[in-house]
Amino acid sequence: MSRTPSTSGSTPAGTPGASARAWRDALVAVVAGFVVMTVVAAAGLTLAGAGDLPGGAFPRVVAAVVVMAAGGAVDVSGGAGFLAGADASLSVLPLSVSLAGALTAGWCFLRPLHNRAVAGPRELLSRAAPLVLLWLLALTGSALLARQTFAVSTGDSPAGEIGEEIGELLDSSPTVGFKAALPATLFFGLLWILGLLLAALLISRRAPLPAGLIRFHSAVRPAAFAVVALLLAYVVLGVVAGLVVAATQGHAARTLAVVLLGLPNLAWLALTLGLGGAWEGKVEGPFGLPMPQLLDHVLRGSDLSTVDVASLARQDSRAWWLVAVAAVLLLGAGVLAAVRSPADLRPWQHALHLAVALALATLVVCLLASVQARIGLSLLGIGDVDGLGGKVELRPVLWRTVGLAFLWGAVAGFLGALVARPLRHRGPVGPTAP
Repeated sequence: MSRTPSTSGSTPAGTPGASARAWRDALVAVVAGFVVMTVVAAAGLTLAGAGDLPGGAFPRVVAAVVVMAAGGAVDVSGGAGFLAGADASLSVLPLSVSLAGALTAGWCFLRPLHNRAVAGPRELLSRAAPLVLLWLLALTGSALLARQTFAVSTGDSPAGEIGEEIGELLDSSPTVGFKAALPATLFFGLLWILGLLLAALLISRRAPLPAGLIRFHSAVRPAAFAVVALLLAYVVLGVVAGLVVAATQGHAARTLAVVLLGLPNLAWLALTLGLGGAWEGKVEGPFGLPMPQLLDHVLRGSDLSTVDVASLARQDSRAWWLVAVAAVLLLGAGVLAAVRSPADLRPWQHALHLAVALALATLVVCLLASVQARIGLSLLGIGDVDGLGGKVELRPVLWRTVGLAFLWGAVAGFLGALVARPLRHRGPVGPTAP
């Protein structure tokens, strides 16, 4: 099906009109992306109780979450002069906020390009460069806002009482704070936005490509689109499950906060576990990240724990349903990829394409969903103050998880090609297909 070029696409790249339009479209994409991330982060933090933070800190905490969601780095620190020291670190990506911003900015980036099948590298660069620049400027503003220091109550322990008394005398009470690390934020933020733009061009079959890359359309885009649809399907299932839990099991605000801040962290973890993957981690101390109690029980222990379907099933046999859900949804992804591919592709080619796409997506998920959080505050060298020390770690067993994803993708791609034969288009799906 042919497409009639729109007026916006008729202006040659490099002309003043095209340049002005590119900057306008980039500004819209950046503003929309950051507004959506800010709204989602603010809603999630409000439900989590952060709206009551002292000293007008709420906007700064929202900015910190947005910075982390866009790939930035936030340093946590604390202390009380020579009276106290802090050992704190935080590395976690609020993927609900990230996903909302990515979908919004990606859609805004692609929308002006949906007018033809081919675009020169120069035009794509002229579209991407303003967006990247404005994105980094907006990220810089968020990073400058994302800094705050809080006074810490040391509790009723003997060390806490001593520290509070001496702290009052010397005006040196314990504090903990956070601040965005600007250089690291800009570096990882640049990787984040470049990765988003590249993924958008790879996934959308209506986005134009340089003429030299058109031949890769049938090999890359159907499988990439199917894998993204799989990831989004898991998020949708997670939303449904979260709403059911919020409505039936109490703690609705806390559950909805998890949905708005970290749902993909849990949903995509479930995907990797359903594929047979494994994670290692531990939870120490009185605090932990918001996670299902089943996962928290497996991670709590003196040694590093392995999280897979078998270890979860020892606590609750319903964990085996993760495998069944993964099998059904992955077969659906295989059928979807085959239906969108040229009719002359052989089943083994579908298998290879989906295997590579799923393995790469799983690798990205493993890198994004890893968690490392630690806080410890000692007063007068007595050791960690009771109630303030803790540690949460969760990292993938990479080769096992990615390797099994490749095998599952190959099987699903092959079976999907067989199932899709009656459904597949007659003839190849060209790059101009709607």
